[in-house]
Amino acid sequence: MRIALPESVKKVLEDKAYGHVVTFNPNGRPQVTMVWMDVEGNEALFNTAEGRKKPQNLQRDPRIIISVQNRTEPQSYLVLNGTATVTETGADAHADKLAKRFLGVDKYPYRQPGEKRLIVRVKVDRLGGIGPKMRPWM
Repeated sequence: MRIALPESVKKVLEDKAYGHVVTFNPNGRPQVTMVWMDVEGNEALFNTAEGRKKPQNLQRDPRIIISVQNRTEPQSYLVLNGTATVTETGADAHADKLAKRFLGVDKYPYRQPGEKRLIVRVKVDRLGGIGPKMRPWM
């Protein structure tokens, strides 16, 4: 069952939040990648490109786990378990938005010629980790 993300979690994801994304390869082994995180409503988001392992794995098996450390309180972290969908809609603008937040530039500078950007949207069904001041996330 999908959960509503607490405002405290949204605040972390709206900051310069780096997530460690776990997807599953065809043989069932985990694949881990670091990404820039974002949030929209009750969905956690990140941006990637077509042809990479993350979207390939998620299109086959949408299960996902993301670990995010709280930048302002390093002892605090969150773990998002959920189901991902991959979409091209709005992905170029989203990459630019994240580049502004993380790099201070207006355009995503690492885009390759012919590259198709993708947004991964995660519907969270379980939230774990330790919130600020060692309390549960609220």
